[in-house]
Amino acid sequence: MTYSVPPTRREAIVRQLRKEIVTGGLAPGTVIKDAELAARLGVSITPVREAIAQLVAEGLVDVAPNRVRRVAVVTTKNAVELLDVMGVLACAGVEWGIDNLTDDHLDRLRTRLAEFEEGLARKDLMLASVAGADFSTIMIMASGNRELQTHVDLTVTRSQRILALGYDDRMWTVWVQGYRAVLALLERDDRAGAVERYRDIYRQCRELLAETGTDAGVDADEAD
Repeated sequence: MTYSVPPTRREAIVRQLRKEIVTGGLAPGTVIKDAELAARLGVSITPVREAIAQLVAEGLVDVAPNRVRRVAVVTTKNAVELLDVMGVLACAGVEWGIDNLTDDHLDRLRTRLAEFEEGLARKDLMLASVAGADFSTIMIMASGNRELQTHVDLTVTRSQRILALGYDDRMWTVWVQGYRAVLALLERDDRAGAVERYRDIYRQCRELLAETGTDAGVDADEAD
């Protein structure tokens, strides 16, 4: 029997607002007002302010010079830059952890891949995003480097938001096909091939993101 510690009010608010931002319930550019959020969520202003501070740190909320807080706007330029950073960190983690993967790890990868595909089939982008992130996390955590995973976690939510706001079957197809190929290579014990195929996911996503721009749900005006 497992026991999960209930989240604090701040943590619960962070989760709720993060979900709304990632899925587009709070659209890019939306002004964040403490009192309105507190009233809607039925809590006091203090944990709301603490939660917003956390979302600012995660890059999901921007603070203007006049202290107005808005849901961060996604541009092609910052989306590509974020994907590049995510790729460097995640690929390093996978490369470091790949030789430590066991049969148990492979079973968990199969489960997460199935959940990932199920989420996409149901258009449940939160389920798909979480399962997809977990697929990578399993390999990264096998490296034993928790510091690296901490830095990966800082970019995961923002990356999930880009994918969710810019729903594009081609982008998700890159991840599905990539994960399937990585798992198949691992099952054949071709670990070097699995690392290279994982890297290729990021290369393909970068090309597609830069190519689609506004069509992928982000502002292409600031693209390089």
